[in-house]
Amino acid sequence: MSKELKQNLAKAEKFLARYKNDILPHHINGKEDMGRSGETFENHSPFDNSLIGRAASGNEADIDAACQAAWAAYPMWSSCPPAERQKILHKFTDLITERAEEIAIVESADTGQPIKFMAKAAIRGAANFKFYADRALESHNGQSLPAQDHMNFTVRKAIGPIGVITPWNTPFMLSTWKIAPALAAGCPIVHKPAEWSPMTAQLLAEIASEAGIPAGVWNLVHGLGETAGKALTEHEHIKAIAFVGETSTGSHIMRQGADTLKRVHFELGGKNPVVVFDDADFDRALDAVIFMIYSLNGERCTSSSRLIIQEGIQDKFIEALKSRVAKIKYGHPLDPATEVGPLIHDRHLQKVLEFVEFAKEDGAVVAVGGEKPSAKTGDEMLSKGNFIQPTLFINADNDMRIARGEIFGPVLTVMSFTDEEDALKIANDTEYGLAAYVWTNDLGRGHRMALGFEAGMVWVNSENNRNLQAPFGGVKNSGIGRDGGDYSFEFYMETKNICVALGVHNIPKLGK
Repeated sequence: MSKELKQNLAKAEKFLARYKNDILPHHINGKEDMGRSGETFENHSPFDNSLIGRAASGNEADIDAACQAAWAAYPMWSSCPPAERQKILHKFTDLITERAEEIAIVESADTGQPIKFMAKAAIRGAANFKFYADRALESHNGQSLPAQDHMNFTVRKAIGPIGVITPWNTPFMLSTWKIAPALAAGCPIVHKPAEWSPMTAQLLAEIASEAGIPAGVWNLVHGLGETAGKALTEHEHIKAIAFVGETSTGSHIMRQGADTLKRVHFELGGKNPVVVFDDADFDRALDAVIFMIYSLNGERCTSSSRLIIQEGIQDKFIEALKSRVAKIKYGHPLDPATEVGPLIHDRHLQKVLEFVEFAKEDGAVVAVGGEKPSAKTGDEMLSKGNFIQPTLFINADNDMRIARGEIFGPVLTVMSFTDEEDALKIANDTEYGLAAYVWTNDLGRGHRMALGFEAGMVWVNSENNRNLQAPFGGVKNSGIGRDGGDYSFEFYMETKNICVALGVHNIPKLGK
């Protein structure tokens, strides 16, 4: 065991100590709340499935209390001077930065994500809050729209309380993407985190209180999707739902919110292609392909899980892939040397392992990995955890189940193509449309591919590089709406047009 791992384990023991004996509470109307039913659910470590702690399991009554608190706080928070909201959110940013190490270690222990990535995720969360704190002063700004004999101008107002439902893969950072712009816009929130990774939601709620966010503006209810989640999406006081998760869950939420005409913002699944042409910078493309599927355990919506490689460099690229993937270090998530950690939950691990069997049944070749570590693989120490070896499928085609379904693990599927038209056909032959990547040194081809991809986001000669002002979101079954910059304010705010006559236009006369 390395010195760095020992140090991180000691820190994790310190940070998690209070959760081992105490129940993780809700936060409703500025206070910790143990819930109305007394029910709890267990939270287990992805590394060895040991018990981390328990959380209060919210029900309809808990959600109602949180929504009532948000509704009562809405007039005050939406009319709060933007400069005051900005001041509070800047304080929030500073507190995240101060607790960045704690956040990173707790998130790594709770989700199985390697600490080398979670350390950066905590800082990214602070950057999200700072960005929207800086934008708070502009949140109500509209446009001047002059017309003949009239002056039109628009203003924006917070839409109302927001239901925020976040996933288990990188919950801290993804929570900040949704909550920061909502608060900057003047919307109170009710946050329902994923039950498989509830712990950094608790830290966020604590920081909210310390930063001076008023009671009722930030509410947190733990619980299961079919109870707490359903109640949140159906509640009359919730005016919009911001959700990150599976496509099937998104469709359920849409149905549940229909009766109350809720606005929805969905960031859903992806089966993202990365197309590599034979004129691409070989080494840079190889680095990007590997990073975008094996980082974050492959549990990221924008992972490039389908490699579509031009026939001329297919053999060379696959050989390089096999060598690199076999060397990826998997192990304890708190070890700074670990590149792939355990998957979030045993149930998810079984799903990913099932795709290995699908690959064999459908005629693909498991070129690297594909097994759960055990005594057989020389990794008996990791056998208690939710591990799968970094996996590479080759000799695949786009009709196979491994090319159609979102595996959401450290698993890459490789296919080949002949020309530009063939590459686009394969890339777009999917129900998803979140992200796409292309590698080529032909500038015109790069633009043509970018325009031709059926995806909400495209990167040319780059891995996923996030600009907070740029729109983030997908098309087809990958989502509705966009995060980022002013696009977020368009979701969390209503636009009002005001038309003022200049007093000179003719008014039609009836019955004179």
